[in-house]
Amino acid sequence: MRNAGIAAITLLLAGLLIWVTFYWNPASRERVHQALNIASAPKGGDFELTSYKGPISLKQLRGKVVALYFGYTQCPDICPTSLGYLSLALSQLSPGELAEFQGLFVSVDPKRDSLQRLKDYGEYFHPAILGITGSVDEIDDVVKKYGAAYQVTQSNSQMGYIVDHSADTYLIDRQGKLRTVLPHGTAPADVLAEIRKLLNKE
Repeated sequence: MRNAGIAAITLLLAGLLIWVTFYWNPASRERVHQALNIASAPKGGDFELTSYKGPISLKQLRGKVVALYFGYTQCPDICPTSLGYLSLALSQLSPGELAEFQGLFVSVDPKRDSLQRLKDYGEYFHPAILGITGSVDEIDDVVKKYGAAYQVTQSNSQMGYIVDHSADTYLIDRQGKLRTVLPHGTAPADVLAEIRKLLNKE
């Protein structure tokens, strides 16, 4: 079963790499990170949610660069794409760099996303991505702090409902401050460059 999972993620990442290599047009690339405007940008801030390891707070991660992403494990396309791109970027980091990084995948679907499911989902993409969640009130507080959004929509599918959600990735520096917002579709090379930029700042 584990071998099948490894084969599946390898195939996904290979497909993403081929798309980036052959279909991403560097000439038309705009600057991919949103420079934060203090007057209008989300402020971010500390929070505490729960993982399979127990409570995880942003304060615990001081000294590390954090990539924060909101989604849910049954997301059909946006989450796999975003986490796949993040995984491709992380695969280029050295072991020393990875030791100073933490990815956090915040589930906005706590009803269906158990801690074990979140563990498996995060690690499916990369060992440095940790799935976390909490009560609806706790999740909403983090969503508000980071300017994200989500909405539960009823569906006729077997899933019963889907969760529409924003798809930005939020990069937080070693001091716990929100520094960069990467829009959905940011190329892995640019994700890597932005992460390294923060890793190289003391």
